[in-house]
Amino acid sequence: MNETTNPLPGRPVRESISEMSEHALPNDANALGNLFGGKVMSLVDLAGALAAIRHARCPVVTASVDYMNFIHPVHIGQLVILRSSVNRVFRTSMEVGVRVTVENLLTGERKHTCSAYLTFVGVDKLGGKVLIPPAIPESEEELRRYEEAGERRRIRLEMRAKRKE
Repeated sequence: MNETTNPLPGRPVRESISEMSEHALPNDANALGNLFGGKVMSLVDLAGALAAIRHARCPVVTASVDYMNFIHPVHIGQLVILRSSVNRVFRTSMEVGVRVTVENLLTGERKHTCSAYLTFVGVDKLGGKVLIPPAIPESEEELRRYEEAGERRRIRLEMRAKRKE
């Protein structure tokens, strides 16, 4: 069975959209006054999980995180804004995109800090994999992300196969 033969009714991508924010405080910053990259990564994982759970309506676990490039630092006192949504479902796993923006609360200026793609797997109470409802893209942007998620998955699977060799 593949994603096209999934018997569960699909859910629109818009229903998975999640947004969260956190104020960057000194206890999570390095000596330069920038938020630790690991803290940002933790927030990305949490934001991704929120969208995944919203879509799957079951517990999820993080299976993988694609690379992250930090474009702009997050300084103490700034607001970290994370927006996430499911891009595509592959039976028991799904790709979630997370975009991180930083806002200077004094000026209102916003900058894109980083983005990441995470793969989550739906699980039952015993940790077994469960079937996830398909994601239904409705806008051109959602359709583009849906198609690109398929290509990223193909690359991930090729990389995994090469590691097993």
